[in-house]
Amino acid sequence: MKKVLLVFVAFMCLTLNQAFAYRASDFSSDSKIIAAINMLEQAGETDVLRNLQRHAIRVSFDDLSSVSISSSKAYAVSTYNRYGSRVIMINSIYRNAPTEQIACLIAHESCHTKQVADLQEETTATQKEAATWIRLKNSSKVYPDSKLTRRLDNLSGLYLASTSGNNLVQQKIASNGFYRSQLGL
Repeated sequence: MKKVLLVFVAFMCLTLNQAFAYRASDFSSDSKIIAAINMLEQAGETDVLRNLQRHAIRVSFDDLSSVSISSSKAYAVSTYNRYGSRVIMINSIYRNAPTEQIACLIAHESCHTKQVADLQEETTATQKEAATWIRLKNSSKVYPDSKLTRRLDNLSGLYLASTSGNNLVQQKIASNGFYRSQLGL
């Protein structure tokens, strides 16, 4: 009886592991995005991967001006395609950004689960982006002096300087005109 029970438990563990298994190519066919997803996996960002898998999210580079006027300057968006499936669209102007930076954008957008984000969800997503940059940024690598690099460095600085009673990331979002409009603040 004990052997049967042990075999059953082992079978269940293997089955559950397979249920949570994924391939980066399940989320995108773009080699740069696949490399970023693999980087997230190697860094232990299982919550990001779980979110992608749970919501069957596809990730791609896109011209965000086709989404809306306000999105054309966005780094990335989490939205729904015409079939009702969630997608993450990374602004195509960042196609040549370092893989670590693409991974940070994916980490951020994977946190969005609501139809319309609120301040708390945007704060959580932005903190995840900053924490991922802190984890992935290679101190021996020189990153391009770009808008995206400056954003990630700024957010990670705010994240590190925040305290439980003084969330600098949330304050930055709440005072930003774009987010004030988008979040109805």
